[in-house]
Amino acid sequence: MRKPVWRDGLTGLAMAGLILPESVAYAEIAGLAPGRALAAAIAGGLAYGLVGRSRFAVVSPTSSAAAILAATLASLSATGPAREGLATVLVGMTGLIFLLLSLLRLGSLASFVSRPVLRGFAFGLAITIIVRQLPAMTGVSVPPGTIFVVLAGLAARVTQWHLPSCLLGMATLAVLLALRRMPQIPGALIVLALAIGLGAAVDLPAHGIAIAGPVGLGWPDSAWPFSTTRLSRLAQLAAPIALILFAESWGTMRTLALRHGDTLSANRELAAIGTANLASALVQGMPVGAGFSAGSANEAAGASSRWAATAASLALLAMALFASGWIARIPQPMLAAIVIAALTHALSPKPLLHLFRIRRDHAIALAAVLGVLTLGVLNGMLLAVALSVLHMLYELANPSISELGQLGDGHEFVDLKRHPQAHRLPGVVIFRPNGQLVFANAETALATIARRARASGARVVVLSLEESNDLDSTAIEVVAEFTQGLEKAGKQVILARAHDRVRDVLAVAGCQVLAEGSTFSVAQAAQRAAQVSQHPPSPSPGRA
Repeated sequence: MRKPVWRDGLTGLAMAGLILPESVAYAEIAGLAPGRALAAAIAGGLAYGLVGRSRFAVVSPTSSAAAILAATLASLSATGPAREGLATVLVGMTGLIFLLLSLLRLGSLASFVSRPVLRGFAFGLAITIIVRQLPAMTGVSVPPGTIFVVLAGLAARVTQWHLPSCLLGMATLAVLLALRRMPQIPGALIVLALAIGLGAAVDLPAHGIAIAGPVGLGWPDSAWPFSTTRLSRLAQLAAPIALILFAESWGTMRTLALRHGDTLSANRELAAIGTANLASALVQGMPVGAGFSAGSANEAAGASSRWAATAASLALLAMALFASGWIARIPQPMLAAIVIAALTHALSPKPLLHLFRIRRDHAIALAAVLGVLTLGVLNGMLLAVALSVLHMLYELANPSISELGQLGDGHEFVDLKRHPQAHRLPGVVIFRPNGQLVFANAETALATIARRARASGARVVVLSLEESNDLDSTAIEVVAEFTQGLEKAGKQVILARAHDRVRDVLAVAGCQVLAEGSTFSVAQAAQRAAQVSQHPPSPSPGRA
């Protein structure tokens, strides 16, 4: 049952209390002015509310996008107005990429960033961002670089740690973690109010505690890189930002939608996030997406419609216009603590340990973690995605092959290695490639089966194609050559579980006899093979 609109409005106000300090902190991660993050959260959130359909998604700057944007801008070696202009163009290009993908209906591309990659990336990214917040918590400055450089800098300056900053940051973190156990209480909003009140009551800089500084919505001084060469380079760099934003956003939206029985279209959400990023670019903001921590907080706060996130954007606008002076006094250690608290959920090792327990994709997830920690956010993510795709290609090119046996006298044929109670049929050997036969694997798989068939001494070879609902031109040729080769060796080939499309394409390709002799079940093929093995025909090359 949908709650009254005013309840979603209150939920939005609580969400604004979370988004504001997070956005300011994410702007610092990206090396941009805090006002850009607030402008992005306002414009992006309102634009998503008009186009998107997720009732829980909160579209605003995210930690992953901020980190990737920082790495991307660092690779361009730009400073001052040129850097500001490059950031805006990157955000706009990210939005255009989303809209292009939506226009081409390529929402399924998000699947190419596998969940193990996302989990490893999120884990490594959470560690990276938390470590980079520690200088603000301790009140010291350290050289930029990987987390190992930051940790080494903190260790070298341990005697210079500012005790009041440390105590304030740790106290804030403890309060946030304690309030998390009571989801009905808007912990981030309460802490934000305390931070503003503390900044207004105490001259924090006089006590050595850094504050957030100006967070107005003013336009940054930007220089626009309109050369063709530079724009081409920026388009290449915007692609990873778009990739991780959509993978993170769609994962968040889909997870929350499934919990509540909602339906979403990946292509529409592509368009919505694209529109949100274009809106952010128009106000010179940052890349925006639907982060998991904000979406989960919106769900826990009781959002029942998109009005909650829209109300959060409107509340942020009011704060930026009328309370920017107060926001500027927020202590940096408290901002750092809010970011750390928001990311602690991503530090749980359970998703990674689950992969190790089921022995699936754990190496890819671990590579994503190590890649982010050692190579940086952008290169680490690209490495993890590349490893995921390479792993998929390897599995495609090297399908396992099962030899099937009969269970008792029934119609069930199972893998002999997994079911030792099954038995072979006299004079018959049955093989099944455990994967679609395509140009990348057909020759290798069928060569292996042919070798094992020759060594078996069976008169009839049954090839089960239940995993292949179609054959490409290479696979057709390889199946024909496989059949002809075994028939020259005095063995007959029968195709089992052949789909209609497979039969049709074989017949068109000139393998009419092979297509007509195929069966719809392994049991039917085995019965026919038993008859043939008792009365074997003479070899007839070219039968296929």
